[in-house]
Amino acid sequence: MFGLVKEKELRYLEYLHREAEYRHHTNAEDMYQYDLLRMGDPRAVKEGVRMFSSDLTGHISDDPLRNYKYLFVAAATLASRSAIAGGMDTERAYNISDLYIQKMDTLQSVEEVKTLHADMLAFYTREMAKLDKVNVYSKPVVLCIDYIYNHLHEAIRTEDLAEQVGLNRSYLSTLFKKETGQTVSGYILSKRMEAAKNMLKFSDYSYAEIASILAFSSQSHFIRAFRAQTGYTPKEFRNKYFHITDET
Repeated sequence: MFGLVKEKELRYLEYLHREAEYRHHTNAEDMYQYDLLRMGDPRAVKEGVRMFSSDLTGHISDDPLRNYKYLFVAAATLASRSAIAGGMDTERAYNISDLYIQKMDTLQSVEEVKTLHADMLAFYTREMAKLDKVNVYSKPVVLCIDYIYNHLHEAIRTEDLAEQVGLNRSYLSTLFKKETGQTVSGYILSKRMEAAKNMLKFSDYSYAEIASILAFSSQSHFIRAFRAQTGYTPKEFRNKYFHITDET
């Protein structure tokens, strides 16, 4: 069904805003905070908090709490897109946004929403500050990185990636190594190791289950690869780091 919002309604809202001398933030004003976030600049939080509480932020609902919740969703969407533009893994950026929106949905006061909003901006900004700003990847390499992220549970061949991005296998291998400093297979293994570490720290999956989920040929293959990469067996790593986060 289309046309639920009528041009007449839009014109009337514009008229009311003119009469009340009300305006929204300009796009430049609104996006400044996200430009800072994308660069990992801590000023993003202060600027974002100021903008979120501004009288020009927007009126979406007559209910104050619902209004701020709607604004929070919009802010989370823009924050995730800005982080992706700055080089964050697409899926990671979306997952951060999803998690914060889920937390926001349970809140019962405007102040709680504002506090969570500031925390979200701080989280994204810290993540962006960690990224290596020297690495600016070409589109084929970005597509490969996204594909790898989403297919760690499958066997991934360089031929598959080359087909995905429409490049010759040899050329893609050279390009990927030049831009990331790692071979395709080395990069895939490093991402599987990251996933394995998180599963060992935060889940009760058995070593055989982790090996299967991350597409290792066998449990013994997983154990050998994990020890070669980390210096620990999976059992030693879990015993040492189970349920320990990386937050300071």
